[in-house]
This record gives sequence, C-alpha cells and structure tokens, in this order.
Amino acid sequence: MGRIYNGMPAKQLGTEGWHKPWSGGNGGSCVEALKLADGRVALRQSADPDGPALIYTPHAIEKFIQGAKDGDADFLLA
Repeated sequence: MGRIYNGMPAKQLGTEGWHKPWSGGNGGSCVEALKLADGRVALRQSADPDGPALIYTPHAIEKFIQGAKDGDADFLLA
C-alpha cells in the first residue's frame, strides 16, 4: 500500500477489515472504521465506500470516544 493520507479514496485501503462500530435506524448509512497497521484509524461513509477516508491518530480517536462518552458531543443531538 502506498502513502496513507486524510481524504484518500477509501477503496485504496482495501475492502477487508471495515467495521460498523455503531449503527442505527438510518437506512444503512453508517460510519465504518478500519484500524490501520500503524495504529491510526480510518473512517468512511458506508453509503459511499469508495469515497474519501478520514484518517485519525490513535490519540485523536481516543479523545473523541472519551469525549462522546463524557457527553461532550451531546450538543449535536439538540
């Protein structure tokens, strides 16, 4: 695999190993996550698996998940 970068086509990361860590009654449009070999995490839109992948460091993902658990993202629900 070549250079991994933010916004790259998700299909370049392969089709295996993508998971839907959460899903809801949204007609199948979910976020999918892929843990990369170097520890970074790629996210893509399941409805557009060939679209761009957002690449996050392990620290950024940890902070996001902890913040969501702590209610820091609750403003998105209002």
